[in-house]
Amino acid sequence: MLERPSHLRAVRRLLASFPVVGLLGARQVGKTTLAAAIGRAWRGEVTRFDLEDPAAIARLADPMLALAGLRGLVILDEIQHRPELFPSLRVLADRRPNKARFLVLGSASPQLLRQSAESLAGRIGYHFLPGLGLAEVPPGHWHRLWLRGGFPRAYLARSEAASFEWRRQFLRTFLERDLSQLGIVAGAQAMYRFWSMLAHGHGQPWNASEIGRSMGLADTTVRSYLDKMTDAFVMRQLQPWHENLGKRQVKAPKIYVRDTGLLHALLDLRTGRQLDVHARVGASWEGFVIDQIIQALDAAVHECYYWRTHAGAELDLLITRGARRIGFEVKRTTAPALTLSMKTALADLKLKQLYVVHAGEATFPLARQVQAVAFADLLQVAAALG
Repeated sequence: MLERPSHLRAVRRLLASFPVVGLLGARQVGKTTLAAAIGRAWRGEVTRFDLEDPAAIARLADPMLALAGLRGLVILDEIQHRPELFPSLRVLADRRPNKARFLVLGSASPQLLRQSAESLAGRIGYHFLPGLGLAEVPPGHWHRLWLRGGFPRAYLARSEAASFEWRRQFLRTFLERDLSQLGIVAGAQAMYRFWSMLAHGHGQPWNASEIGRSMGLADTTVRSYLDKMTDAFVMRQLQPWHENLGKRQVKAPKIYVRDTGLLHALLDLRTGRQLDVHARVGASWEGFVIDQIIQALDAAVHECYYWRTHAGAELDLLITRGARRIGFEVKRTTAPALTLSMKTALADLKLKQLYVVHAGEATFPLARQVQAVAFADLLQVAAALG
């Protein structure tokens, strides 16, 4: 397995400050493996409960009896299956002296977030574990990361065929089992059709009416499906930035399948050659680069936007940090050029800097406050931005 040292350090810092830490992310993204690494490095006792294991569930029938006497690090895996544990964790977190730290792992269900926020306010710190990022794979392997996605088992599979089969099985398991835990009662076939529609709309503004009509469902129903899949970290909704500019601006979120490996499985793209000639290759590249930028900058959801006017000006990604506004435009070309749309975004949004991330090999200035950045140099640029 690949090392994930930055995430390991981040969770350990949280454990030093909070009695309870929530490690959240999509199923199979590597939460259990990371928790095991944290456990190996822990100085003291480590106790683990897998809440999908009937034996562990039986041990926790009386949570206070099972947990109160434990010391050191207590790991509760798949906590969303037992949200009733959170009130007990609140009591244990308030003990003085504090005898244990609790690391709770969850596949980011809405119920998990709501229960923990209500029961553990001020006592819990969260860390989101995404798929593998550029900093975690060997230099020059980003083509493989783009095609296979960031799920460790998909990326590390022995062949493209084995990777594709793993991702297809992930889709099947998610649709047949995980969706019911999110409160979605539609059948697996209907939800596969819905997810496939989202894949074909990858990188486009969300249109609930169009998808609702196609599925024979109300706009509110398909919107709730999208929200729940976003909460499970398999979809991303990039919110629109809008302000009073005297221009009509698009106000619907852009939707992305969060992991490009899953996107390619939904589009039945098994090889790099098939991806290169597919009609949605540009949208796939855009989503991949945006995800890597957000990871590299460790940008929070409330810092990330896109911008588009009805007149055609647009910006793929806007990062806001305090008073700073940094723009990113994604181009699948080796020869990026300054466009009127870029000039408009730079002026209207009052950007501090605009970066045009491209598939070529050179990083160079395009204009004042505008720099063309080779994708291979993205980590260096992100490090300079801080």
